[in-house]
Amino acid sequence: MNGFWQATRQRPGDLFLIAGPCVIESEWHAIGMAQAIADITRKLAVPYAFKASYDKANRSGAKSFRGMGMDEGLRVLQKIRREIGVPVLTDVHETAQIPAVAEVADVLQIPAFLCRQTDLLKAAAESGRTVNVKKGQFLAPWEAKNIVEKVRSFGGSELMLTERGTSFGYNNLVVDMRSFPIMRGFGVPVVYDATHSLQLPGGLGDATGGMAEYIPNLARAAVACGIDGLFMEVHDNPPAALSDAATQFPLEKLEPLLETLLGIHQLTKK
Repeated sequence: MNGFWQATRQRPGDLFLIAGPCVIESEWHAIGMAQAIADITRKLAVPYAFKASYDKANRSGAKSFRGMGMDEGLRVLQKIRREIGVPVLTDVHETAQIPAVAEVADVLQIPAFLCRQTDLLKAAAESGRTVNVKKGQFLAPWEAKNIVEKVRSFGGSELMLTERGTSFGYNNLVVDMRSFPIMRGFGVPVVYDATHSLQLPGGLGDATGGMAEYIPNLARAAVACGIDGLFMEVHDNPPAALSDAATQFPLEKLEPLLETLLGIHQLTKK
């Protein structure tokens, strides 16, 4: 049982947070963000895992910033895990990446576009790490049961599903709140991605747009529906972010939002 899963299972019923910048922009920035978010979550007694990608392999444009690469990115994540003392989560895109990533990360995240890739799910399940699968924008919530059954068939018992919105016409996503109770019915923790679900995919032509102003609204609604965890991309200067600038949540607004969400969460537990 790894550090993240153990922390969340020791305090069942607590709302946990997965948060950090979209991509590792630099060592100092990633470490600074991890420390700042960890300070907030420790103050509020919220179980927390730091999230950042070493490589964003699905950027809209070929010239878009992708990250520091796997070797440097994993070194930074290992440093955060060791020095800040928090579990870390990062994306994996290919089966060949998993052995090295599993040496560092507590949680292996399967991107939404790859959620049905059987070989990738198999390798992640067999790694012994917690697996967070983002439900594809093209799937109905009840179809996610097939993902759960796949991962379990390969021995993966520490599994989460993340809702990140469903394609709604061109360049738009919508969140079906029914997805939370439906997917929780599969016997796995369900996470709401409050930032990616407000993207406008390809909305800027060669980049993704978004409606970050609605992040607090949908986060409150999702917590009221009884989610287990919240996923958010958080940045100290969203307009200057090197990836997903349109939907990263401002660091200075994180603590008051979490306080509100914890209050809603306590009501749902009653």
